[in-house]
Amino acid sequence: MGTIVSFQRPDGKSVQGYLAEPAQGANAPAIVVIQEWWGINAQIRGVADRLASAGYQALVPDLYRGKSTVEAEEAHHLMTGLDFGDAASQDIRGTVQFLKTRAPKVGVTGFCMGGALTLLALTQSPEIDAGVVWYGCPPLEYIDASKIRAPLLGHWATQDEFFKPETIDLLEEKLGAAGVSFDFHRYLAYHAFANETAVGPGRIPATQFDAVWAQQAWDRSLRFFGRHLG
Repeated sequence: MGTIVSFQRPDGKSVQGYLAEPAQGANAPAIVVIQEWWGINAQIRGVADRLASAGYQALVPDLYRGKSTVEAEEAHHLMTGLDFGDAASQDIRGTVQFLKTRAPKVGVTGFCMGGALTLLALTQSPEIDAGVVWYGCPPLEYIDASKIRAPLLGHWATQDEFFKPETIDLLEEKLGAAGVSFDFHRYLAYHAFANETAVGPGRIPATQFDAVWAQQAWDRSLRFFGRHLG
């Protein structure tokens, strides 16, 4: 469904990404999709395809430069090797700027590691028009909430062992103190509850897909993007 495209970072280096386009083609609003720690796999391409079928241009920047894995140990290795500041300020901002040349408005969404990068990108890219974070946040000291201008929607799991509810409480305090427009929802679920591959023997313990909560979070996300991106 999608194609591989190349575009420039602010520093001039080139990045590739997976672009899924809606039936109405160019001029549709756009969304940057940030991968989980696995890299660009079929599941995250499926997220982009889902957004395209909802009417958005959706672009997944290849933060790992072609690498992906199904092994948790290797995923952890790839994630720890990633320069988050560079990914947020260069790769993701470059993706946003590229989409701004083809779309009236651009949102960003990300899952797990990608959720953390979405929050960082909101502090680095004033061009972003809206952000949706799925169960992931960076260490709070890295978030300069005063730089977040776009409205933010967040989906969090109350049984999340990776991003604890008390951390999200502190994040809410920090965003509120900075006057950020945000709306957080908490689900009685485990980490990665919207990832349909987080089932069966291959999944990481402490992750679990939940079709009901995933659908509710998706409905909220599409309403939110519809309101802020058109």
